[in-house]
Amino acid sequence: MRYGGSSVTIWAMPSSLIEVRRQYRQADEAAIIDAVHDALVAAFHIPVGDKHVRLLVHEPHRFSHAPQLAHPERYTLVTIDCFAGRSVDAKRALYREIAGRLAAFGIPADHVTILLRESALENWGIRGGHAACDVNLGFDVNV
Repeated sequence: MRYGGSSVTIWAMPSSLIEVRRQYRQADEAAIIDAVHDALVAAFHIPVGDKHVRLLVHEPHRFSHAPQLAHPERYTLVTIDCFAGRSVDAKRALYREIAGRLAAFGIPADHVTILLRESALENWGIRGGHAACDVNLGFDVNV
């Protein structure tokens, strides 16, 4: 695609949201975003430049958690919307990658919930209003 005279590739997939119950330092927030993105690159083999990750910090009283958590302030929910087609093994690898990478920020693995929502390609409008099934994605969804 061309924007403003320059050529830019936009993949627009997957779209991820990290929700946390506490404020982290700005550098750590950026690193948490990178950790989830890097897990997607490793497990789903998405292009490195395909980075669509947001982090949302909730007031603790607005974000419930399982009562047995040792450190409820560290509960983290990662929701990933993506194209359908990944194997169960790729999904398992993604879950391990995310939990492992978030451990670097003091988030225990059992305090991480990952919700993966898959949609058919025709349910994504990308690259200027085209159905994803009608464009060359530039990567393989079936990993």
